[in-house]
Amino acid sequence: MRPIALCVVAAMFAGCETVTDLILRDVETPAGALGFDADPVGGVPNGWKVDGTNQDGPMATWEIAADPTAPSAPNVLRMARENHTSEGTFNLCWTDQIQFKNGELFVRFRADAGVEDQGGGILWRARSNQDYYVCRMNPLEHNFRLYWVKDGRRKQIAGCDLDVPMGEWHVLSVTHVGTRIECSIDGEVLLATDDTTFDDAGGVGLWTKADAVTSFDDFAVVPQLSAEPQQVGYVGGK
Repeated sequence: MRPIALCVVAAMFAGCETVTDLILRDVETPAGALGFDADPVGGVPNGWKVDGTNQDGPMATWEIAADPTAPSAPNVLRMARENHTSEGTFNLCWTDQIQFKNGELFVRFRADAGVEDQGGGILWRARSNQDYYVCRMNPLEHNFRLYWVKDGRRKQIAGCDLDVPMGEWHVLSVTHVGTRIECSIDGEVLLATDDTTFDDAGGVGLWTKADAVTSFDDFAVVPQLSAEPQQVGYVGGK
């Protein structure tokens, strides 16, 4: 399996510093991404909605929660409870008030729990809760994958084996310009491909599958500067 980044190798020789310490220090957060601190604990960010793909049973519980270990404390956005027993349901918390086409998406994530599934990731260019791109990390399966989801059907378009332990903060980022998609963990580009499934701007958000309990922080949407106007969107912060 591939290492998560060069900083993980460095951690072996860093003495008192942990892998998470090095990642938080060495991977720069985009300006403006301050964490999920602007909205009340117990809800979701203003303008966002809890949703599901192939929903079978009640919706999952997503909530802003206090977490003193968050990279930009005090809060995280967490998929806290699945509330269903469906292994095929994708749990979404997303917004169509931020429209993204070209640029970068960034989030810090920590896989907290899960028996059937673990981890999660970013969704973007979303037309609906059944149609979008998603890139996710799964510590249980030891892999990092990029998919499109169309009419609720998921198809993998890139992937690699990767060992990212549960319970640690890591960075997932996506750069999408035109048809080119590049996906990174902890600053290292691991997936790259071209795809034309969704070519228009769409909504953005966060994603887990089945019973994967995951915390997210420092979510940022950074549009590419071009002649085509893009809406800048940051989530959280004071």
